[in-house]
Amino acid sequence: MTKLPAAKLYKFHVSNLNEIDEAMRRTALVVREAIGKGESFKVPSFTKLFALLLGAWAECRLQKLLHERNGFIEKERSVISKKSTQLDQWKETIKVAFRRQYRLRKANFSSLDHSARERLKLLLALLEDDLRPVIELRNKLAHGQWTYPLTNDGHGIAQEQAQALRTENLLSLQFKKQIIAVLSNAIHDLVVSKPTFERDFDVHDRHLRQIQINLKKRSYTTYENLIRQKYERGRSLRRTQGK
Repeated sequence: MTKLPAAKLYKFHVSNLNEIDEAMRRTALVVREAIGKGESFKVPSFTKLFALLLGAWAECRLQKLLHERNGFIEKERSVISKKSTQLDQWKETIKVAFRRQYRLRKANFSSLDHSARERLKLLLALLEDDLRPVIELRNKLAHGQWTYPLTNDGHGIAQEQAQALRTENLLSLQFKKQIIAVLSNAIHDLVVSKPTFERDFDVHDRHLRQIQINLKKRSYTTYENLIRQKYERGRSLRRTQGK
């Protein structure tokens, strides 16, 4: 089978990403509508659907990043694709970008200057601390494990993914989508232009830190109450206009 050129694959990934984006938008709308109407029984299943779509979106966003013009070359994409999990592919993408632009051999990052090392640590920590649960949750949900995510051998409960199912909500998942988008932009800056990466990294860093603050401090209960209040105002307005 003939291998398609990277430019054509890039267009395919963009189309796929747009389609998933639309599905996520519509799913989020269903969740917000259910909250507004007080139909709480609908919220958990559609939130899990949103989480499943986010995992697919993250994978597609990675492929778009890998096929950007003037970005990764075929040899680098091959190294990344050999990693067995999506999380490891994300991590390898970051490492490959640093190795290329800072002219490093293999995985020796000790020769990086302090600033570059700290940036590398920050990007990898984002994956490990903020994104790993939702990235890994995708496979569990895709295999129908919507209530009890199982370990890979199928003999027990996957505790971290079970915790993610209990704690993730529409608000937190939307924030994590933002983190993936900013992370992708920072990696793209690095692989295309080291000077651009170093010039603009502080902007990405401030954006990421604000999202992390929102993740920790924004109350989902408050978010739900605001949606209900907005829905009630809209219903009252419709009643008034109908008189």
